[in-house]
Amino acid sequence: MAQLPPTVQAREMRDRARQIFQHALESATIDKAFQRHVHCERGVLRICEDLYDLHSYTRVFVVSIGKAGHSMVKALAAQVGDSLEGIIATPHEPESQERGFRYFRGGHPTPNSESIRAAEAILKSVAAQNASSLVLFLISGGGSAVAEKPIDNEISLPDLVATYQTLVLFGAPIAEINAIRKHLSAIKGGRLARAAYPAQQVSLLVSDVPDNTPDALASGPTMTDSTTVQNCYAIAEKYGLLKQFPASVSELFRRHALEETPKSDDPAFQRSRWWTLLSNQSAIEEAGIASTSQGFAVEVDNTCDDWEYARAADYLLARVRELRKKVSRVCLISGGEVTVKVTDGGVGGRNLQFALACAEKIAGENITVLSSGTDGIDGNSPAAGAVADGTTLDRAKAKGLDPRAALARFDAYPFFDALGDVIITGPTGNNLRDLRILLAC
Repeated sequence: MAQLPPTVQAREMRDRARQIFQHALESATIDKAFQRHVHCERGVLRICEDLYDLHSYTRVFVVSIGKAGHSMVKALAAQVGDSLEGIIATPHEPESQERGFRYFRGGHPTPNSESIRAAEAILKSVAAQNASSLVLFLISGGGSAVAEKPIDNEISLPDLVATYQTLVLFGAPIAEINAIRKHLSAIKGGRLARAAYPAQQVSLLVSDVPDNTPDALASGPTMTDSTTVQNCYAIAEKYGLLKQFPASVSELFRRHALEETPKSDDPAFQRSRWWTLLSNQSAIEEAGIASTSQGFAVEVDNTCDDWEYARAADYLLARVRELRKKVSRVCLISGGEVTVKVTDGGVGGRNLQFALACAEKIAGENITVLSSGTDGIDGNSPAAGAVADGTTLDRAKAKGLDPRAALARFDAYPFFDALGDVIITGPTGNNLRDLRILLAC
């Protein structure tokens, strides 16, 4: 490979990075996860280590919320059959709908009127269940926005949207964002589980949050909440959010009037179980398998999860350079998400921004950086992410592109699109956070 012309070698490395990412996408799928962990035979449903005799329940009701809302129901129906009924709230219109389900196309990354209707329908439906009912919650990333109802009727939909936008644009880690979302919501932070009590409840999770904080997924509608109102007040003060929130929300904070979410001693959780079927770790493992098969020595480093994108770029590039001193071909895989505080209105997302930040730092080096979201969507762009390498700046200069200006404007998508280096998958129906794949030789 070292004998190839530099431009050919760079193109080959970009292709290899794409192949590794594509393998992770195709292997860490919802269908395969359900085939491994969910099975139904003669009316007995096995979910991981638990068995449920469906004949013993007067009603089985399914609630599926998030970007994988339709995909998870489809995978469940493949194991259980088409006798299921319930509600699906997802941001994308599926090509076909599952029989027996009501669909709501909620907003993402901010709620819309369908999000409100979805939450109201879900709350009404689960409240109608009793102790002889089984409620299956299928929860995936994006659920925070696609099904939502404010805890206080004074908070209007525009106020709710403004609050979400403030939280996202300030670049706070997802755990802090979700802490506030939980305490402003009628369904998050375990309140949906409380609404479904006393039914038997089982939650199946396709996670886009750190593995050690599963209650952050979709803001934890069915799980005990580890965050408190005091956390919310501290986060708001840390980022100066009261000046940015709409008056209806700021007033709740100023009066310290937020209501506490259900904790582990709440009766709602006495008949509840939770199982993570897929997570970012699943995608990392599959990317590692693909990298090894291509002859790379693989290292995984998730240290920079929730770091600011520029700091994460410096850290990971330093790591891959250090690793390259020890082996001739190295693949550094980093899972999780970086944060971006948007100050201008370009077209892009955190993965595109991270890749562009790396481009200038690796100019002239045999390093390739891919950063992409497993949901197929990066910010407000049509891309999932992008790939950069040591030739990116020279190729951009030849096309009259200004990488520094694009970075400052948070306008990375047009830059990479002009180079043919965007990653386009379309919505994947899955969401396992982001992958950063750094190759060096």
